[in-house]
Amino acid sequence: MDRGIAQRLDLADPLALSRSQFNVEESGPIYLDGNSLGRPAKVVIERLADAVRDWSENLVGGWSRWIDLPAAVGDRIGRLIGAGPGQVVVCDSTTVNLYKLAASALAARADRQVILADAHDFPTDRYVLQGLAESTGFELRLLEGSVVDGLDTDVVAGAIGAQTALVCLSHVNFRSGARLDVAAITEAAHRHGALVLWDLCHSAGAFPVALDDNGVDLAVGCTYKYLNGGPGSPAFAYVRRDLQAELRQPIWGWFGQHDQFSMAPIYQPDGGMSRFLTGTPPVLGLLGVDAAAEILESAGIRALWAKSERCTEMLVDLVRARAARCHLGQSIRSGTSRCTRVGGPRPGLAVVQRAHRSPSGGRRFPTTGRDQTGPGSALLALRGHLRRSRAHGRNPRSRCARCPRPARGHVRDALTHKLPTHGRRSHGSRLRRRMLTGLRIQDRE
Repeated sequence: MDRGIAQRLDLADPLALSRSQFNVEESGPIYLDGNSLGRPAKVVIERLADAVRDWSENLVGGWSRWIDLPAAVGDRIGRLIGAGPGQVVVCDSTTVNLYKLAASALAARADRQVILADAHDFPTDRYVLQGLAESTGFELRLLEGSVVDGLDTDVVAGAIGAQTALVCLSHVNFRSGARLDVAAITEAAHRHGALVLWDLCHSAGAFPVALDDNGVDLAVGCTYKYLNGGPGSPAFAYVRRDLQAELRQPIWGWFGQHDQFSMAPIYQPDGGMSRFLTGTPPVLGLLGVDAAAEILESAGIRALWAKSERCTEMLVDLVRARAARCHLGQSIRSGTSRCTRVGGPRPGLAVVQRAHRSPSGGRRFPTTGRDQTGPGSALLALRGHLRRSRAHGRNPRSRCARCPRPARGHVRDALTHKLPTHGRRSHGSRLRRRMLTGLRIQDRE
């Protein structure tokens, strides 16, 4: 495939005009980190500016338009994740919402003892569940699965039993993009009377999610990744309609009170999704999320997912063609079991990814040890490795100045954290520094 083919595909792309809706600098970097923070849409910037003017001109009077935003924006998010109206609110952070819904579920299944979760799930999910297990006496069981391919559905189903109160899992693994079968796992939990809480941080806005159709009990997710709500934008919480009156969340605040402005001395939760609210909503964040979600809703999640699949397969073909030259080809994985990701078990890519994200070399990112990268870091790492193979030695076939090995061997070793020391720690450290510097991609081919 050459650049001309890609350009012709762009011309035939029904979503091509959507690019103009986002704040994209043509001379800026190729941005492939939407799984961490989405790009700002122009309408979001305009909406936030309008909100500040509204605040300046109308002061407290603006609350007549703002007070119902958590539910109104929640309904819009609901349409993107397959949830009917009145089942989603936008509020707080993912961590806080996860805590509220998980605690509610455990209280509703207090006669049971077990929480099931993924040992390789995002840390905040595991931390929240660890804290709840410690404070409530429940037993937290972490299921082991493939870091690359995620948990096996049969393993999860087999672990659910009569004592299982809650199954809490991420729909899409944050590291590998592996996608779990929501319908099958939810159905397995319901057979044993357990509740299921899904983390949709890496699926909401990326591909179609059908919460109502799959009978999902509870779900949370963030809005700053594929939903493009902006850094720190509020998260969302979903509770199936028939469960709302049964569940009682642990953080009682005046926005969850039945008659909010009666200022009653005793808390009485609202009968609908408002009972899962706590304090004053983040108005600016809500307006940003609403504007960004409006663009996704207009484009259509299914159309976005179809394009994502085409782009992913194109990337796989390109990576495999180049990867064969450095023995990576067989490790590149994608397909319908993954979400907008291309991954491969290549530990050294963690180093390269950190190098790309830290042009100054000042910030350190955690090393996973078994890195599963998205398409951005994988492709950049490969291009960097092929083009910067002179990072140690004058050319790929030259010999190391300190040993008989070819310099290319040391480049490959540096990508897998096996650095040559030759009896001197400084040699390996210096080589790593040179590799990190050499692998930074400054141009945009």
